[in-house]
Amino acid sequence: MAILITGIGELTTNDPELGRLHDAALVLDGGVVAWAGPAAQAPAADERVDVEGRAVLPGWVDSHTHLVFAGDRTAEFEARMAGKPYTAGGIAVTVGATREASDEQLAANLRRHVEEAAAQGTTCLETKTGYGLTVADEARSARIAATVADEVTYLGAHLVPPGADPESYVDLVCGEMLDAVVPHVRWADVFCETGAFDEAQSARVLKAAAERGLGVRVHGNQLGEGPGVRLAVELGAASVDHCTYLSDEDVEALAASDTVATLLPACDLSTRQPLAPARRLLDAGATVALASNANPGSSYTTSMAFCVTTAVLQMRMTVAEAVWSATAGGARALRRDDVGYLRPGARADVHVLDAPSATHLAYRPGVPLTHAVWRRGERMG
Repeated sequence: MAILITGIGELTTNDPELGRLHDAALVLDGGVVAWAGPAAQAPAADERVDVEGRAVLPGWVDSHTHLVFAGDRTAEFEARMAGKPYTAGGIAVTVGATREASDEQLAANLRRHVEEAAAQGTTCLETKTGYGLTVADEARSARIAATVADEVTYLGAHLVPPGADPESYVDLVCGEMLDAVVPHVRWADVFCETGAFDEAQSARVLKAAAERGLGVRVHGNQLGEGPGVRLAVELGAASVDHCTYLSDEDVEALAASDTVATLLPACDLSTRQPLAPARRLLDAGATVALASNANPGSSYTTSMAFCVTTAVLQMRMTVAEAVWSATAGGARALRRDDVGYLRPGARADVHVLDAPSATHLAYRPGVPLTHAVWRRGERMG
């Protein structure tokens, strides 16, 4: 059944040819966008929905989350707000809780968070393993994630489990554990950071995953300058995520590559790190994505609108840049062109704001502005 969405005050398509349209309309049919253009030229459809001058965007594409987990880290957050510095060690707390949880508990928690994100306009979401860190627990995390998320990433190289030998654990991540998750995942990731995995270990993990046909991603440069960006670019990673601390050479390397710099502002705020240098990256010509990093420890939010608002108000991105980075930029980070756009042939993922323009995302910070959401052409809620 074809649906005509008309009365669009401002339509952000992210398509270079269509651009941003006013007094516009969309036709959704068969789960894809069938037509986009001026409302006066819209073709007939089976159903007509008038959004009465509201702004319409592609659904958010959240390209970095960690949502297969159990447990709570409120105490860690309170300690951090009281001045305790963030380290990667808190991950082990979530690992323990996740291992103890049943499949049903993990699946229910994942669905709850995905539904929470969708109610705020997120229509395409990636999530990772990484809170199991045994062959069996990583395999079940990947299997559960694949039933809910659009994209699943293997992050067995999240942290060396307490008491494990680092090199032996990397052998496991590159061998038996990788074999167990491959049927359920598209990507592999590694936390290339002090306190997690060094450059040589990270390279081993990524090369082993690539040999098994997985795309690769990198957690890098979160806690300080390091080899993450360089390694990601050298190996042709789809994205390097965090990018909080970048040298001039890192920025130049990203600008000259196809690797997307995925920025996670909610995490920077929650860990009281500096915000990532979005302006430097954009001015250099790098491709930037914004994502939530939704996880129970360092960024417990599913609000992509919050990330966009922060990017505009505190990271010196324009509204247009931030919206693009949270939609088409996320799609680039996932190597997809079917989401993040509203043009004929794109997936019919539509986010209607209760506002006349996308500018209100930053102009009215903290105000819930999602009016309606369609995912794959089906209205949600």
